[in-house]
Amino acid sequence: MPIRRVFFGLLLSAWIAAAAIAQEKGPAVRPEVGKPIQAALELLKGRRGKEALAKAREAQAVRDKSAYENYLVERVIGQAAAAAGEAGTAARHLEAAAASGAAPGGERQQILAAAAGQYYVIKEYGKASELAGRYLREGGTDKAVRTIYVQSLYLTNNFAAAAKAIAADIEHEERASRAPAEEQLQLLANIYSQQKDAAGYARAMEKLVAYYPKREYWQSVLYGITARPGYSDRLAIEIARLKLETGTMRTVEEYVEAAQLSLQEGFPKEAAKIIDQGYAAGLLGTGPEAARHKRLKDLAEKSLAEDLKAISADAGQSPAGKDGKTLFNEGFNYVLHGKPEKGLEMMEQGIRLASGFRRLDHAKLQLGYAYHLAGQKQKAIQAYRKVQGDDGAFSLARLWTLRLSHS
Repeated sequence: MPIRRVFFGLLLSAWIAAAAIAQEKGPAVRPEVGKPIQAALELLKGRRGKEALAKAREAQAVRDKSAYENYLVERVIGQAAAAAGEAGTAARHLEAAAASGAAPGGERQQILAAAAGQYYVIKEYGKASELAGRYLREGGTDKAVRTIYVQSLYLTNNFAAAAKAIAADIEHEERASRAPAEEQLQLLANIYSQQKDAAGYARAMEKLVAYYPKREYWQSVLYGITARPGYSDRLAIEIARLKLETGTMRTVEEYVEAAQLSLQEGFPKEAAKIIDQGYAAGLLGTGPEAARHKRLKDLAEKSLAEDLKAISADAGQSPAGKDGKTLFNEGFNYVLHGKPEKGLEMMEQGIRLASGFRRLDHAKLQLGYAYHLAGQKQKAIQAYRKVQGDDGAFSLARLWTLRLSHS
């Protein structure tokens, strides 16, 4: 498609050239050169490429041509060959025309673009990237040529240059408050993967989930976090929460594990919700493990009933004497039960006490989630931005920030 755009631009330049010759502008062209060239251009208007090429060859046979006549012949042969489907011939003659000192400055860029496109068609990607690069360095701005340049770099395994060019394009789009093209982000992620650049790949995938939040992108980026060195298994419940948010729970075991983790943490309300979603998805309650799923569901419902009694009994009690972790967990439970005002205050107080926590950043991550559940997006983002750590907590917080910022 980019090639087609360059080709149509090439035909347009031919028609402009025909008008210029008819009006006898520019350097003089002898009749024995000008007449067959003019005939070729007229044939090109009718998309009669092979006949146009034959006429241009007549002009090529003329001896002792001037520099400008040589330039004109090279260019029109290139144009006619492109129209005739002879991309190799077109590429060579267009490149020669662009290299001619007689080429008018205003036409050189367009010819370079057309030559790059024809080299791309015949899979001479080194030449395509060379000429497309010249076009861009000389101030060309056509996005189709930019695409040829980047793809040609990629196809010649010049990954570093390709990544640099794509990253610059993405940054330009973002500065203009526009979403980068999905294909650009996909290619950048693929390049970083080829280079085994885990950090670069993660950045590209983060942009994909931010701008194009498809399930497969979320699955990839979440798997990437769990596969990194230093990842803490204690974040498994946070991974599960983000999977539920993004609709990327895929297997029976993912639902079962998430529900069990919630029960272990003392949040049967959350566990019951996860189990219900697993049943609604048709993954739980079926197959040879259906009885096991039923036992888990019964356990969650029993724990939830006990939890409701405990919350009712604890409603009027003072939090004095409780450590930060206990207060925090009780507060989160209130949020899960639809009492965010009290619950969030307790969670904030628990973090301020900072006692009883193994990893305070994990608690801050959970606080962000609680604010999200309470429908307080901006406070959730603020909480996530305070999360640090190199065990996966920071990466998860960043993903939540990206998701909420683009929702």
